[in-house]
Amino acid sequence: MSDTAEVSVPEVAAVPEEKGPIDTGAVVGGNAAPDAQAGSGKKSKNKKKKKKNPIKKIETYYPEGVYPEGEWMDYDNDFNLARTTDEEKRYLQRDAERTDHWNEVRKGAEIHKRVRRNVQNKLKPGMLLSDIADIIENATRKYTGAEDLKQMDDPKSQGIGFPTGLSLNHVAAHFTPNSGDKTVLKYEDVMKVDFGVQVNGNIIDSAWTVAFDPQYDNLLAAVKDATYTGIKEAGIDVRLTDIGEAIQEVMESYEVEINGETFQVKPCRNLCGHNIAPYRIHGGKSVPIVKNGDNTKMEEGEHFAIETFGTTGRGYVVQEGECSHYARNADTHTSPSLTSAKKLLKTIDDNFGTLPFCRRYLDRLGEEKYLFALNSLVKQGAVQDYPPLVDVRGSYTAQFEHTILLHPHKKEIVSRGDDY
Repeated sequence: MSDTAEVSVPEVAAVPEEKGPIDTGAVVGGNAAPDAQAGSGKKSKNKKKKKKNPIKKIETYYPEGVYPEGEWMDYDNDFNLARTTDEEKRYLQRDAERTDHWNEVRKGAEIHKRVRRNVQNKLKPGMLLSDIADIIENATRKYTGAEDLKQMDDPKSQGIGFPTGLSLNHVAAHFTPNSGDKTVLKYEDVMKVDFGVQVNGNIIDSAWTVAFDPQYDNLLAAVKDATYTGIKEAGIDVRLTDIGEAIQEVMESYEVEINGETFQVKPCRNLCGHNIAPYRIHGGKSVPIVKNGDNTKMEEGEHFAIETFGTTGRGYVVQEGECSHYARNADTHTSPSLTSAKKLLKTIDDNFGTLPFCRRYLDRLGEEKYLFALNSLVKQGAVQDYPPLVDVRGSYTAQFEHTILLHPHKKEIVSRGDDY
């Protein structure tokens, strides 16, 4: 997911004083049978119309409850070689303890791949962003069986991991349409599609960038290459700053020509990848996309989202625009004074917990005239707001992201698909 901001950034047009990184840490047919009349020997000309297979719960396709593994990748670092040569012992001893976790993550990954395949076949200029969000989120709900949270014994057991990000051009992250938004996807737009799937709080966070105009190809290629560089460098005991340095070197080696002007592709230096904890899209560790001196190391068994953002702008984002993304602050236990705020907070706790949500999700639950109460919860610290993160107007940003698992012997790119 486009990362949740760890700092408060003023809404200014000029380049602000740089602050800490923002973790970014959010979807055939059949043959007609002949109808012969008795004794006539004639066949009916009526043919059945082809029907599209409906989207069903993912368990329908995997009745045994075991989901496909992602792409495996060896650890390349010298200090990881012992883990590979001692693979059998480590794998049996430690990975077996995490079998349920890994399988739930793979289940979410399989859903993510199917949802994005479904929407990728439909994306075209002229679509409303709200319609694109509906395609992604409705498919996610169907695959997870979370079409009606009110009918679920535990609304937080599986479903959408975070709001669908559909950020255009200079907006890097944290934009999803609120109800009534009429924004249209245009041929000349660069759109980041960032959505999540969760199973028992185990979140798949994966994103890609859509551009119809081929002049943006090098921008997308730079960011995709940078993301896979980050994945290649990631591993147990690897320092986070070293991953950022490798990402930065690759991304800055690219140039892109847009409308006759040449730009060096820059990393958005205050956006980061992140580790993922149960029901927490950002688990506390940030994976930088530039060298930043953070000597914190990745650890065995961790679950990371490796994402990079490239831009033709200044390479630094600020918060700007109407907010759509929110999340419960698990560290704040204040009791709201407003009755409406108390009611809204109960709705949030019951249906989302600490998973990020957006205003459209509250609308879907039947909440009305809740904005004052929501703003009150934000002011009291019970809920954190996450406005859109933007570079300078007129610039273009791109994003690619995958979720990886750090097994004792290898890393698994669990969200890797045929598309990216």
